Amino acid sequence: MKFGREYEAQMIQEWREAYMDYRSLKSIVKQVLRYHLQKQQRPHHHPPPPPPPTGETAPLHAASTAGLSRRVSLYRAFSGLTNRAKGSPKKSHKHNNPLSSKRHYHLFDDEEEQAILINEDETGSYTTTFLCSSEEGGEMEVQFFRRLDEEFNKVLRFYKQKVENVMEEADELSRQLNVLIALRVKVENPNVDFPDINNISSAPSSPHTTTRTPAISPMEVIKEMEQAEDKKAFKPAQVEMLDHIKLKIEPETPLSMLKCMIMGLSSEQTFSKPELKRAEELMDRAFVEFYQKLRFLKSYSFLNQLAFSKILKKYDKTTSRNASKPYLHTVDHSYLGSCDEVSRLMSRVEATFIKHFANGNHREGMKCLRHKAKREKHRITYFLGFLSGCVVALAIAITVLVHIRGITKSEGRHQYMENIFPLYSMFGFVAVHLFMYAGDIYFWRRYRVNYPFIFGFEQGTDLGYREVLLLGSGLAALTFGGVISNLDMEMDPRTKSFSVITELVPLGLLIFFMITLFCPLNIIYRSSRYFFIGCAFRCLLSPLYKVILPDFFLADQLTTQVQTFRSLLFYVCYYGWGGDFKKRTHTCYESDVYKELYLVVAIIPYWFRFAQCIRRLVEEKDKMNGLNALKYLSTILAVAARTIFETKRGTYWLTVAVTTSTIATLFNTYWDIFRDWGLMNRDSKNPWLRDKLLIPYKSIYFIAMVVNVVLRLAWMQTVLGIREAPFLHRRALVAVVTILEIVRRGIWNFFRLENEHLNNVGKYRAFKSVPLPFQEAGGSKSM
Repeated sequence: MKFGREYEAQMIQEWREAYMDYRSLKSIVKQVLRYHLQKQQRPHHHPPPPPPPTGETAPLHAASTAGLSRRVSLYRAFSGLTNRAKGSPKKSHKHNNPLSSKRHYHLFDDEEEQAILINEDETGSYTTTFLCSSEEGGEMEVQFFRRLDEEFNKVLRFYKQKVENVMEEADELSRQLNVLIALRVKVENPNVDFPDINNISSAPSSPHTTTRTPAISPMEVIKEMEQAEDKKAFKPAQVEMLDHIKLKIEPETPLSMLKCMIMGLSSEQTFSKPELKRAEELMDRAFVEFYQKLRFLKSYSFLNQLAFSKILKKYDKTTSRNASKPYLHTVDHSYLGSCDEVSRLMSRVEATFIKHFANGNHREGMKCLRHKAKREKHRITYFLGFLSGCVVALAIAITVLVHIRGITKSEGRHQYMENIFPLYSMFGFVAVHLFMYAGDIYFWRRYRVNYPFIFGFEQGTDLGYREVLLLGSGLAALTFGGVISNLDMEMDPRTKSFSVITELVPLGLLIFFMITLFCPLNIIYRSSRYFFIGCAFRCLLSPLYKVILPDFFLADQLTTQVQTFRSLLFYVCYYGWGGDFKKRTHTCYESDVYKELYLVVAIIPYWFRFAQCIRRLVEEKDKMNGLNALKYLSTILAVAARTIFETKRGTYWLTVAVTTSTIATLFNTYWDIFRDWGLMNRDSKNPWLRDKLLIPYKSIYFIAMVVNVVLRLAWMQTVLGIREAPFLHRRALVAVVTILEIVRRGIWNFFRLENEHLNNVGKYRAFKSVPLPFQEAGGSKSM
């Protein structure tokens, strides 16, 4: 793989614009190479071609003593992650950096011909002077170093800003951890004698200590990173600081949320064990996320230094000069190459996390901080191919059986379509949705959309498109196998009924599906199943939970699966109060209870989104959430009118259904294209699209908009009176329309996450926001 592709693949996609633009610099080097080749071919020298114009790049503003037991050290006041008393990172850098003068010219061996002169100004920016500009073709090389300086200064400013941010965050985490230790002392009230520091030096050092709880075996002592702390007196955390601290732990359950909404937050601090446990969980997550930031920064620094090295060596090879040596010397001694604050902070965070959150277990601590990368398994590909072959074979078998038995012309065709087809179609809808989601994942990965970060998946637990295709193929194979068992169109003439075993196959398939979904065993992607169940539960209780992207994204998917909810209702009626499955007859459609529930289950998914929008409107005070709530309210009214029209008919309900459906269709189409996708901006760099696009072919966006509009109209087939089509039963027509809506939702998914990803890129948002558990009493911010 060429370095350019590897470079782009290893980028932190949300910081993509802050990386060195390797492609543009490589293109300039290619221009220099072409000029030199042309020069060698020409018999006479000609003036060099003028360099192509390039735009200016906007600047980016962008830690106990060895003799102490671990049980005692856990209650000692935390000394901090950064130890800023020793000097800020910037001052330390300036003191040690030989290039910290206001102006510095980099000259090397006098025997070598100097090609460039590098100057550092008062602001810390670098400017390169090309000393051979008078040579023929020197204008292009001047342009190369001008662009190289722009990229270097851009990377330098961004890195400085991010290092300053993590140092400030490290100070905040230090204060939060000190309060957590004080809370731990308050709650657990440890019966330990804090040793005198004067006796430590004469005390024998032991590699093993006892832990806080007698049940845990002794653990190895975690030494502090700074040796200067050994000379300080051992000081336990001050419990008195809790008098000025307030726990800001948000309610997690619906009951606690209702209590919070009705009675308000209690100002009395209980300092109970549940609060300590919750605070430790939040601090654990905060340290893991902070460590991930440090890893990203370290990767950013290394990758950019490597890119500068590669492009300069390519330049030297093309021009036969020795410019890489002085420039790379500048890069190595700049803040980007010489600042070691990130590495020191990573070591400090590792020691602190292992000590306070991993019970001194180094392996477990590092396992939490550094998740192993997910590995592709060959058996996934094998089973995917096997199940896909089974699906194709079963589909062919069904087609052949239908043709041989003449099922399409048999008397039991209508009975089958009204009773059995809705039972199996539900699994078909879910399988098609899985296939579309697998396609979305494939294209998200291809165009480097960071969907695991957007959805908040734990590292290494996200499913790839092969895994999702495997699930969809397995479900489709089971469904087709069940269909074949129910293709008998005639009842037993002796019993005047169908076989009980075969008629119970759809119910057995549903039970198997639900058992697999809620199975507590670590099989069939348990982490993903539980993630889905958690999101679905929060959707069910939408107003009582804080709305996050995975929750409202799932709720949007559920609005596409209205017919699946209705099929579940039909399952209950057919195998319950209103059907005789032995004879394939039912009275569900004549039941008033069924008709009312038929309307309710269709509205439920849209109610989820409506309640989520209202919750976000109250919390965020953003009017756009109010408009979004109106959109779903209009859809609820349209679905209700259409459902009533299906049962009552009449001109009045037809007019109401057409009006509400038209308004909802126009409202939803506008929101899809303008708000969710961020398109139709006529003032953008890409007319009628948006400034940033991931797909290089602009026509794809226009095609997607047209397809979205056309498929949006498909849901109006009920109110337009289209209940049957040639060679299609009305139940089959409903299934086709539902599948078209699922396809539309799959297309919507890609562009919705693309827009979200580009918003993250524009704000350089590459990390999850983890709320910290403590704040100063009377304040609204962290300490």
